[in-house]
Amino acid sequence: MEANKVLDAKGLACPMPIVKTKKAMNELENGQVLEIHATDKGAKNDLTAWAKSGGHELVKHEEEDNVLKFWIKKG
Repeated sequence: MEANKVLDAKGLACPMPIVKTKKAMNELENGQVLEIHATDKGAKNDLTAWAKSGGHELVKHEEEDNVLKFWIKKG
């Protein structure tokens, strides 16, 4: 999955991954994709809910070596 911007939120606890995601998303144009790397297990539910409530699309997510990776398309 090709991302327009990558956000490193590893080692951050809730709510910081969401705060940083929101800030990074504001820098993107509609239709662009933000890739987020997080280690907070709560990030999966948080980012899924945040994307939906903000009109964005969670395109994909996966876990690799205890790092959660998300791709969110700006709506």
